[in-house]
Amino acid sequence: MPNDDRRLVYSTDGSMPLPRVETARKAKPKKPGIPDDGVIRVGLERLRGSHITLVYGVEARESDAVGKELRRHCSTGGTAKNGIVQLQGDHRERVLAYFNERGRRAKRAGG
Repeated sequence: MPNDDRRLVYSTDGSMPLPRVETARKAKPKKPGIPDDGVIRVGLERLRGSHITLVYGVEARESDAVGKELRRHCSTGGTAKNGIVQLQGDHRERVLAYFNERGRRAKRAGG
């Protein structure tokens, strides 16, 4: 009489189905969303040992034009993806001054 607690380790016979092992997947913690209150937030992140200035709160349709103007204003490289403008280096003060000159509400984000 076979013991029911045994697990199949290896079999060349393909007629016996293997038991399914269900694994519990951990839910990834979600990043808090960016509030849509009309305020432009300027933050800083470290990526692979270098700093990246992130500008949130710019509307998606104007992010390309603002990104181009900020890259020229800060004399640096960067990109605009999904309504977020990324600039290479720490340019938070210059970006805040840029938006304040144009009468837009901007503040520093993060700690």
